[in-house]
This record gives sequence, structure tokens and C-alpha cells, in this order.
Amino acid sequence: MADKTQEQLDRYRARIVEELESLDAVMESSADERGPVHLDQQSAGRLTRMDAMQRQAMASETQRRRLLRRQRLEQALKRIEEVEFGYCATCGEAIPDGRLNIDPTFHLCVDCAD
Repeated sequence: MADKTQEQLDRYRARIVEELESLDAVMESSADERGPVHLDQQSAGRLTRMDAMQRQAMASETQRRRLLRRQRLEQALKRIEEVEFGYCATCGEAIPDGRLNIDPTFHLCVDCAD
């Protein structure tokens, strides 16, 4: 498979940057959900507090996954800048465009990912 064209790299870069911006916006808007749960005995019963604590835990886990995704996107941008994008990190073979179109953060070919 031939090297990626500059047009292809620009398209992947734009897609990655767009997803990074979207992730940042979502993380900023969901900050309140991850905040501490205030236990006000007057206004909430035990089940309501438990629900609030469960929502907080779920929001924290979602945030953790967003941060991992953000790291992968940043690594993909770095690979584009270092002319390593589109090549398997293990065997060095080109990663097919179909695989990168699914997720531009993939850094392993199908054989090495197995």
C-alpha cells in the first residue's frame, strides 16, 4: 500500500481535531455531574442520595473513558506529525484506509491487533 497523501493526512487530522474539540466541550459541560455529592438530610432520602452517588460514579467513569480517548487522539495527531500515521506500530506495514476510516487512532494492523 502506498504512503498516505497529504490530502488524506489533512482529512484524518481534521477529523481528529474535530473529535478533540467535541470531547473538550462535553467534558467541560459535564463537570458538575462528577462533583461531590452533597448529602442534605432535609431534602433527600437515602435512595435519592444513593442514586446521586451512582450517577456521580457513572459520570466519573465516563470521564475516564473520554480522557483515554483524548490521549489516543493526541497520539494519532503526533503520529501524523512524525510521519508514522497509517503504519502498524508492531510490524511497520501500512494500515488499510478502511481500518483508519473506522477509527483514525488505530495504530496496529488487523493481524497485529489479533
